[in-house]
Amino acid sequence: MRKANRAAAGAAAWQVVQNTDSDVSVWKRAGAVPRMIGAKLRGRYPELSTAKLLGMLVLAAYILSPIDFVPELFFLLPGLADDVGAAVWLTTMALGEGERFVRWERQEQAQQAFQQADRPGRGGDAPGRGAHDRDHDARQGR
Repeated sequence: MRKANRAAAGAAAWQVVQNTDSDVSVWKRAGAVPRMIGAKLRGRYPELSTAKLLGMLVLAAYILSPIDFVPELFFLLPGLADDVGAAVWLTTMALGEGERFVRWERQEQAQQAFQQADRPGRGGDAPGRGAHDRDHDARQGR
């Protein structure tokens, strides 16, 4: 991997990690990746393309592959450089998608809460029901 390419990949990764405009922390993004993959596999998260998911899995397999260790035995620096490049690419992609997934989750939760509150007789101020009745129902588990 050429030095300029490594620098560009590192700068892109740092920009994703340091994204100060976001209210989604790096840890929330990283923690969302397994949930995102699970949601995609269950068909609940259509925002992540199958091609991108496969690309992420191929990159992870490449980094962890024992076959990749053979060139590193003979050509240490170039062998490690390609792994670092792949890891930076994977991290950048995973954190970016993780942030989109966290935002999608929040939107889905807000929609569900809105739909529950909007149902007649559920939550909200149904005709003929006061705060005392709702509090009683909540204590009774209704």
